[in-house]
Amino acid sequence: MEVNHVELVMSAVDPVQYPTTGYPEIAFVGRSNVGKSSLTNVLINRRSYARTSSQPGKTQTLNFYNVEDQLYFVDVPGYGYAKVSKSEREKWGQMIETYLTQRDQLRGVVSLIDARHAPTADDIQMYQWLAYYDLPTLIVATKSDKIARGKWNQAISQIKKSMGLQNTNNIIMFSAPKKIGKDAVWNWIEEQAFGEE
Repeated sequence: MEVNHVELVMSAVDPVQYPTTGYPEIAFVGRSNVGKSSLTNVLINRRSYARTSSQPGKTQTLNFYNVEDQLYFVDVPGYGYAKVSKSEREKWGQMIETYLTQRDQLRGVVSLIDARHAPTADDIQMYQWLAYYDLPTLIVATKSDKIARGKWNQAISQIKKSMGLQNTNNIIMFSAPKKIGKDAVWNWIEEQAFGEE
């Protein structure tokens, strides 16, 4: 998709605040600081539209980005960040679960994992949870430019094994600075959102 118009339309914590336009939605989940904002910025051709933060755990709401008046990207608060109180984490967990399990417009979830390391327990738990609810999920391995190209297959098979995936079709290596993987991620998004190959 050629993106010219993007707008952060709302930050929601409750279903009554979700958009009512009926556009398909793609959610982005991942650990704090895994590169969700960087991926979003590459996909929408912006330098710093989605705010990248040096302060993990900064996103505390579901942020709905209207892309071309055709679909929403939904930035979900990062998980696995220890400095947030337990009660705060539980509140986020509830908010995220409500959105992911009850939102009819949700067409798929992009789950981000740091390509440089084995998936964390939180990454694995999130993937198993998405699989349990039968949500179409794309694994995007971020920061892949930080590992040698020759080690990509190794990183992919580590993700596959750790997360108990049947195949590697839905794992994409991604690099924000080099824009590697951008087209592949967009292809998956368009297929989920509009049924286009």
